[in-house]
Amino acid sequence: MTTALITGASAGIGAAFAQQLAARQTDLVLVARSEDKLQELANLLSQQHHIQVDIIVQDLTAPDATEKIFQTVQHLGRSIDLLVNNAGIGDYGDFAESDRDFQLKTVQVNIATLVDLTHRFLPGMRQRRTGGVINLSSVAGFQSMPYFSLYAATKAFILSFSEALWAENRSYGVHVLAVCPGPVGAKFLKEAGFPPFLVNVATKFDTSIETVAQDALKAFEKRESIVIPGNLINPVLATLPRFFPREGVSSFWKLVLGHEVGKQ
Repeated sequence: MTTALITGASAGIGAAFAQQLAARQTDLVLVARSEDKLQELANLLSQQHHIQVDIIVQDLTAPDATEKIFQTVQHLGRSIDLLVNNAGIGDYGDFAESDRDFQLKTVQVNIATLVDLTHRFLPGMRQRRTGGVINLSSVAGFQSMPYFSLYAATKAFILSFSEALWAENRSYGVHVLAVCPGPVGAKFLKEAGFPPFLVNVATKFDTSIETVAQDALKAFEKRESIVIPGNLINPVLATLPRFFPREGVSSFWKLVLGHEVGKQ
């Protein structure tokens, strides 16, 4: 039986991955900050699907987070066959006026943690010549997005990094996939500080968390390097920079995302 480690697993897309992998008889190691939510999900999935589910309660903004996760996995005696780097944070607003500590935490969670966990678990997969990594990017990663600048930039890093690893590891029997969803529910946008008007617009093009996880796992099985889950609007948004000047795309998003706060 294979084992998957999922970050940000207590809710949202991470929980959807956990549910769908559990249904496929995959043992799980679930990582998140919320112990109550993790334990509740672990109990539910282990009872429903008769699998082994361990939890690791860890704040991924902590500098030693990846070391603690890796050491706990070693202590548990688990061999990770699938790493799902799902956890991510971001906020809306003018970068120059944003909270410095939060911006550094965004880089820590979205990039540094993802890179370190991948670097720790990938060698074992290559040695066993089986396994894979699923990294959560975004349609935002295909272009710059004023007032959502750092989040989009971190997702661009994840997209490029994942595609390169896909090519590097194919000959080892290890697959790497970048998942690039569009808007997924209003909760993240509200937490990121988006104005109600933009939240309402984005949710009209919403993709369910179940669809994101389902499309991702299908693409993973097909050994694709990238998947854009959900409705047609998401691939359209992802291809904007291919048909318009990059400056024009940035100006377009400045108008769209800055409209509510009167920044033109």
